[in-house]
Amino acid sequence: MVLQSLAGLPAFLVYFCTAIVAVVAYLFVYTRVTAHNEFDLIRANEPAAAIALGLSLLGFVLPLVSAIAHSANVWDCMIWAAIAVVVQITVYFLVRVPVPNLSKRIAAGELAAAIWLGLASLAAGALNAASMIY
Repeated sequence: MVLQSLAGLPAFLVYFCTAIVAVVAYLFVYTRVTAHNEFDLIRANEPAAAIALGLSLLGFVLPLVSAIAHSANVWDCMIWAAIAVVVQITVYFLVRVPVPNLSKRIAAGELAAAIWLGLASLAAGALNAASMIY
């Protein structure tokens, strides 16, 4: 019985490690695209940067979870993860339209800008995840 339960362990490890790589890649790409340095701001104890980046990460992880659950294989999952990255980067640029100085405001610690970016990212991620019906 225990061996039956562990039969899925290799697939679990492949998808889990793939997800970790995708998250690290997302954070690398996203933090290079934004006009503010999230990790420097977080190290400086700036909550606005942590809120914006954390919610953006959730906005990326939701479709990644959907891709893991629905993909035919790991390559399919990675394709959908790449699409999720594109969606999140697009959201960053779109939310700057009504708030052109968004990154400066986040760097200055303004929570309203961080919450706006973070929740827009989370909303887009939820829509992205729900749209992955295949």
